[in-house]
Amino acid sequence: MADRTGLLLAIHIESASPHEVALVEATLESRFVAEKLLYLIKDRSCDSNLLDEMLNMDGIDLTTPHCKNRIQPVTQDSRKFRRYQHHWKIERLKAWL
Repeated sequence: MADRTGLLLAIHIESASPHEVALVEATLESRFVAEKLLYLIKDRSCDSNLLDEMLNMDGIDLTTPHCKNRIQPVTQDSRKFRRYQHHWKIERLKAWL
């Protein structure tokens, strides 16, 4: 996990078998900083209504594109995806690591 400038905030290493949705909570718990998060930007693999509701209870706004085969109604509008345009900073951090 990184902030908007690409500075590392948390890291959690796990085997390849658990789904990314299951790893979000463990990664949030392993943060290096105590600041409260306002936004979390994830890729399509974390398109989950359950995860969205769980993070909303903690006051975190999840921004993730919907999967193409989504059956349930769309829950996000295009305004939220302005933040998603900056996800390349996280990909850059992964490449550096």
